[in-house]
Amino acid sequence: MDAPDFVENFDPIWIAIPLFVIAVFAEMLFARATGRVRFEARDSAASLVMGLGNTVSAVLFGTVLAIWSMFVYEHRLFDIGFAWWAWILAFVLDDFVYYWSHRFAHTVRWFWADHVVHHSSQHYNLTTALRQPWLNPLTLKFLWLGSALILLGFHPAMIAFVGSLNLIYQFWIHTEAIKKCPAWFEAVMNTPSHHRVHHATNPVYLDRNYAGVFIIWDKMFGTFQPELENETCRYGIVKNLGTYNPLKISLHEWWGIIDDMRHARSLRDAALYLLAPPGWSPDGSRATSKQLLAKWQARQTSQADQPPAEAAE
Repeated sequence: MDAPDFVENFDPIWIAIPLFVIAVFAEMLFARATGRVRFEARDSAASLVMGLGNTVSAVLFGTVLAIWSMFVYEHRLFDIGFAWWAWILAFVLDDFVYYWSHRFAHTVRWFWADHVVHHSSQHYNLTTALRQPWLNPLTLKFLWLGSALILLGFHPAMIAFVGSLNLIYQFWIHTEAIKKCPAWFEAVMNTPSHHRVHHATNPVYLDRNYAGVFIIWDKMFGTFQPELENETCRYGIVKNLGTYNPLKISLHEWWGIIDDMRHARSLRDAALYLLAPPGWSPDGSRATSKQLLAKWQARQTSQADQPPAEAAE
């Protein structure tokens, strides 16, 4: 079944790019007027370069992805077609797949090596949304997660279209300018407040709120964490890079994996350096997100058990 011409020949991201640029400049003006959003020129420049590199990478890899997607579609389980309900279902299911892909990107170091680029800024503004990786094909997720809905029977062009809408939605939630949305919206949709939590390095916030569009996935699968009034978000990664060099931003974790595997004492350790959560080490000299959270919770419990005078010291 062929896709409608407007689907095959139209990518909404290209329409959105000028709006992204306008929004970034508007946020900069808002930041200067109110001080509620933080910008750093070199950091924003690095994010923009990373976004440009991601676009080039997508163009170069596009043919391979298209060939693979059509191959999978030829072996589809069902013929879903292009009915109106199929578009809605595709959008919702694409976000469900995104949730799990994003969750794996935080819990498997091989995938984190790619995704860490997006989290490497210590600032949180609309340019952070554009800080994207260059080497996404190395994760090979397109072979399985990226093909799941196509194998089910959704046309590749439809999945590409709704995937673009998903990414466009996520742009506006990378800001500190919006504190809270209406309660009904916060309950169902991903918002700046929810996504600030996701980008924060505070132990209580680590590895939470993986949703792209619908925050309900996090609530369903136990990864939701609201933004707390007494816990201001600190952005970046657990061990910040201290560089604005796009090449180092893009490659640092890939090189870290190679270096760790090269010095591993066994095949098991080498495999776990690749497949275990970020921060895993055979001797426990590093800490995963779960271990950092456990240490933080232990400190909170210890302070709560102390008499007020001792806790204040």
